[in-house]
Order: sequence, then structure tokens, then C-alpha cells
Amino acid sequence: MNYGYIRVSTDRQTVENQRFELNRFCQTNHCEIDVWVEETISGTKLPEKRKLGKVIDDMQKGDVLICAELSRLGRNLLMIMGILNQCMNKDVQVWTIKDNYRLGNDISSKVLAFAFGLSAEIERNLISQRTKEALARKRAEGVHLGHRKGQKNSHTKLSGHEEEILRLRQERQPLASIARRFHVHVMTIYRFLKEHSPAGEGC
Repeated sequence: MNYGYIRVSTDRQTVENQRFELNRFCQTNHCEIDVWVEETISGTKLPEKRKLGKVIDDMQKGDVLICAELSRLGRNLLMIMGILNQCMNKDVQVWTIKDNYRLGNDISSKVLAFAFGLSAEIERNLISQRTKEALARKRAEGVHLGHRKGQKNSHTKLSGHEEEILRLRQERQPLASIARRFHVHVMTIYRFLKEHSPAGEGC
């Protein structure tokens, strides 16, 4: 059986993009999803506390778990590797669309899974560090990052979320997606990034 797994972190995000990607993948590869699994929960939660854990427990040899990318399984290297190891031990395959990986129980799959998970975690750490350095540089230059007197109400919704917004943009999240996340107009995010992005970096 083919299991389609979709996870979003908050109810402000939509599952439709991931569902579209999975359906398009299946059409291209002449297969179909037998069981859809959707959940709104942080990827930092342990698999056994998510629907994902029960699904993996129920899966049988030869089943396939299809998801948009490995980061949908978890948000750190050890968790992703643990999930992949559990699937490999059960002879369950894991297919990812964006990463274009087919992870089975062979040694090359294990090496690829480890390499991808490691690089993804390193990249997240680098993005976080670059964001913190950029904000520290702005503060040193005297740029006020919080709420200013006389700001429009829509801008106050971004106060305290500066690091998160810059991190999301570093991860190439669309402006519209970020705007929906914070319930503001897309132009609000655009103006915020024009003001707060490190010198030389665009919106």
C-alpha cells in the first residue's frame, strides 16, 4: 500500500500544496495513494506522539511512505534517521518528492539518508546563525527592530517575530505564505524585509 504523509506545523499553514505535489507525483509515476495521513503538529514532536508513529507501526513489508520532503518527517537529524531506520528495518520504502529520494533497505539508501539529513540540519543551523548575526549587526547600527511609536496596527503584529520572519525568508518561503502566517498583508512583509534584511540581500 502507498501512504501519503502530509504534515504542517500550525493551523495557519495549508496542506493543499503538499497534497497537490503528492497527487501530481502519483500521476506522473502511474501510482496512487491508498491511505492519506494528515496532521497539524510540530516536527519536533516525537513520532510516537504523532499520527506518523502509528502509521509506521501499521505499515507492512513492501509498503511505501510518500511525502513532499524528509523535513516533513522531523526537524532534526536524529529523529529523521530514527524514522528511516525503523522503516528500513520493516522493509518499508520512503519516497520523497522534492528531494527525489527512494529510500529502501540497501546500504546506498542508508548513506544517502544520512547525508541528506546531516546537510539539512547543518543548513538550518547556518540559516539560524546568519539571521542572528544580521539582527545583531542591525542593533549595533542603531536600527530599532521592535515596535515604534506611530506604527500602523498591522506592523505591531510582527513585533517580536523578527528572527522567525527572516529565517522563513532565508528558507525561501513565499511572501504570501509568511503574510498568512502572521495575518498581515503581503506588502507588510515586503516592507518589513526591505527594512530588516541584511545589506545586499533582496526580498
